Amino acid sequence: MVTDASKLFPGKHFISTVLEALETKERMSGDLKRRYLMRAAMAGFIIGLMYVTYFAVVSAFVKLDGDSALQVGKLVGSLFFGWALVFIYYSKSELLTSNMMMVTIGLYHHRTKVARALRILGLCFLGNFIGGLVLALLLRVSSITSGEPTALMDDAVAHKLAYIADGASGWGDLLARAILCNFMINLAMLLVYNGVIKDDLTKSIVMVVSVFVFAYVGLEHSVANTVIFTVAALQGGVDLGLAAGNIGLALLGNYIGGGLLIGWYYAYVNDDSHYSQRV
Repeated sequence: MVTDASKLFPGKHFISTVLEALETKERMSGDLKRRYLMRAAMAGFIIGLMYVTYFAVVSAFVKLDGDSALQVGKLVGSLFFGWALVFIYYSKSELLTSNMMMVTIGLYHHRTKVARALRILGLCFLGNFIGGLVLALLLRVSSITSGEPTALMDDAVAHKLAYIADGASGWGDLLARAILCNFMINLAMLLVYNGVIKDDLTKSIVMVVSVFVFAYVGLEHSVANTVIFTVAALQGGVDLGLAAGNIGLALLGNYIGGGLLIGWYYAYVNDDSHYSQRV
């Protein structure tokens, strides 16, 4: 009979690492709000810039002849976009979607309260938006996205807004894509934080692959959508009602995928408190 708790609950290191990181986030979002907002703004700026790069790379392939040029462009562009999470992680920036997992683990283990968890998520989302807004303002006065990249972004925005305009079927599609998106993002963070992967190269590959999946398959990320809607609003306008609906459903789906399917799930399966009482 197996009695070694480390074999029955192999994710304990992951949970302890997340709880330690959560403690830092709680202190920053409480006593150092301005700096926390700045760290969150950097994440929004990074993810927005890498998203723009994705469209620029795809547009370069669209100009080539051949039916497969667009798909090859999406493949290469998604690989470039994948580095966004690496830059965010190693710059110690604050991204809303990974924080969803962390606060849920903290709530499960009674290491934080709902009010503090909402403060972390609310400030993080505000900071992510501010970073995206700064990028959108810079793009507004530049020619970086002029031509084909703008056309591709406009198509992407229209596609995202159509999820809301299409009614229940579109809402379900969007929700499913948002769930899978943050499942992949936080699956990568699980592997990064679990103590098994020691080297930075493998950690980077894990994060690149996770974002590649969501970008190439067309999954829905609430922060990335917020940034692209902000860029579109300053470039030529966007339907704010449909955009708000998209972001709202994406937030819900992202929380289910990252907060519940990764955060709550791994907190529960690695909870040895009842086992310890029995033995």
